[in-house]
Amino acid sequence: MSKLDKTEVLSAFEAAYEAANGKKPEITTKPGWYSIDGGKNLRLADVAELTKELSAGKTPEQTEQKAPAKKTKTKAAAPVKAQKTAPFTVVTQSDDGYTAEEFWIVKLASKDHDCRLPRGVV
Repeated sequence: MSKLDKTEVLSAFEAAYEAANGKKPEITTKPGWYSIDGGKNLRLADVAELTKELSAGKTPEQTEQKAPAKKTKTKAAAPVKAQKTAPFTVVTQSDDGYTAEEFWIVKLASKDHDCRLPRGVV
């Protein structure tokens, strides 16, 4: 990867921006980032790309419209999996009542949504 010279890239960008828009840009410098006319923060390589696009005759509005198109390309949505049933069965109460494990199985099975058993319960 070639190293970019900050002063060369910014001066080339200012010239291309002025030729395209008729005014000088306001460039705010932060450590490693450059904000142009109060817009999004860009890295130096992005400013160099924007310089190429401006010198090719594209307006900033066209480049802004191009950027979201890249973000909208996503992978196809994963198919929806069928909802699993609870991994436990309902226990019937004995004469002595429930054990702690059986109590949790019954309590969670009575809820209208899937629940996990507490740790240590099979």
